[in-house]
Amino acid sequence: MLNIDDPAETEKTAAIWRLAFRPFFLGGAALAMLYIPLWLMGWYTPQYSLFNSNFWSNVLPLWWHPHELLFGFAMAIVCGFLLTAVQTWTNQPSLKGPTLAITFSSWLLARLLLLLPFDIPLFLPAIFDSLFLGIAAFTMWRCVYRVKQWQNIGFSIMLTVALIVNLVSYYALQERNFILANQIWQGMLFWLALLITIVGGRVIPFFTAMRVKQPKAEPIFALEKSLLVLMIALVVQAIFKVLPMAVEQVLLLSAGVLHLIRISRWLPHKTLKEPMLWSLHLSYLSLPIALLGLGWFINNEFAYRSLLHLFAIGCLASLCLSMISRVSLGHTSRNIYQGPNMILAFVCLPIAALLRAVMPLIFPAQTQTWLWLAGGFWFLAFGLFVWHYSPILSRPRIDGRPG
Repeated sequence: MLNIDDPAETEKTAAIWRLAFRPFFLGGAALAMLYIPLWLMGWYTPQYSLFNSNFWSNVLPLWWHPHELLFGFAMAIVCGFLLTAVQTWTNQPSLKGPTLAITFSSWLLARLLLLLPFDIPLFLPAIFDSLFLGIAAFTMWRCVYRVKQWQNIGFSIMLTVALIVNLVSYYALQERNFILANQIWQGMLFWLALLITIVGGRVIPFFTAMRVKQPKAEPIFALEKSLLVLMIALVVQAIFKVLPMAVEQVLLLSAGVLHLIRISRWLPHKTLKEPMLWSLHLSYLSLPIALLGLGWFINNEFAYRSLLHLFAIGCLASLCLSMISRVSLGHTSRNIYQGPNMILAFVCLPIAALLRAVMPLIFPAQTQTWLWLAGGFWFLAFGLFVWHYSPILSRPRIDGRPG
């Protein structure tokens, strides 16, 4: 094994810039905490919103909301995780120091430029977003290429695809093509579902087996490959709409059933006493439930759009919160199972998912109430993370090692 860190050099670097998980987990969680209240205020109480008419007339709220939750929040967490994990996988140095600061600053500038109360050329935030994703994709590729670890090259490819899709999203806004924009948002949601399928299949059964001290469920080749093909097909279908709706329905229902079979083999019933585990399983369970719901209501546009939030909040956001809580402790040399009490935060997001995705289907007349309540639980969940983990992420490892 190579010594990829020079302790003397690392100690000169501010703790926040020592590995990618530090700024991106903290920045992504802070963005998530603030953006839903900002969105709700701007949409329902514009007289109290921080945004003026220029913002709403040029960066339309129906574009800004999904774009920033996907390419702002979600991609920050994804890149923070992958750029940290690739160093462990390959034993090659990942982003740190000035390069990490530039990458994070590019991400942050793109977010801030979209909030300015005056007109700007859209190519400016697009450039900074592309720089952020481009550096992340290149770093992943460089680490994997140096050790020829080809089984992980797909992550670099996926980040490159995300960069291209993001540029198309800016084009859709420029052209006011919201049919294209909607296809992009759905495509990115399924892109993230594909990523969760890959990464979740690796880490959730491994973490569970290690903690409950039982053998890890070995992957079933046919099941894993079938899920991979189905999820890729759903990404393509969401963006390009090349298949008939009946075929898409079969894909959704089939993927949902296979995901249920998959998670049932990961010993979920053994995790009920450990929040750092049951939160992962509960988040992943929302994926097949959402897929089955989308398949069932594929002919009901209102229900379909609402149930996309069951995945976005119940699976994606919840899994992000659980993973960043765990990774932040592990990579700062703390005991993963003796960290801050995050039970309330882990419970808040599933509640928010039900309030946002399910309650409007049952009581549509009270939709605004459900959205405000969901936003409150969302804010509390990520606010608790920022409160508990800001000191952890901004200070050096407690064992004195680099990272």
